[in-house]
Amino acid sequence: MKIRLASPMTRDSIVDGPGLRAVIWAQGCFHNCPGCHNPCTHNPFGGFEMDVDDLIAQLDSLHLQQGLTLSGGEPFLQARALAAVARAARRRGLNVWAFTGFTFEQLTDRKNPGWADRTALLEQIDVLVDGRFERDKRDLSLRFRGSSNQRILDVKKSLALQAPCVIEEYMRQAM
Repeated sequence: MKIRLASPMTRDSIVDGPGLRAVIWAQGCFHNCPGCHNPCTHNPFGGFEMDVDDLIAQLDSLHLQQGLTLSGGEPFLQARALAAVARAARRRGLNVWAFTGFTFEQLTDRKNPGWADRTALLEQIDVLVDGRFERDKRDLSLRFRGSSNQRILDVKKSLALQAPCVIEEYMRQAM
């Protein structure tokens, strides 16, 4: 199985979730949020293609990282491939975060095409930052998100309750 990436995996991020993290940058996004900080990831034909097994093998080189973050672009446009990567990351003891322009409600709506693949990815994610970036709600004091409409969700609880469960600790402003 192949995946389209915007860049090689970032190995040492401290801004894409708590602790030292690796980040996978998915290529392709149709949200086109005005003010997006990664517009170069929007073109679905940009970036480069990689075999998912090769990307998973790169996880073995991670030693100090506590987690893996899926960002982009829009990770849920490549949900099947990233579900395999996230599953492998969890087997290696990493927690998994994902950033998406979709809301939890959109991702879990069974009427939307691709629901099964999105659900398979959600089941491998610990924390989801959901919602489009909205420039008029931009707030640099927020932790792990760019605008105040975006939520930081406990995915396991959200899936169990079939409703978004916000992690209040992360929703507070940064010091």
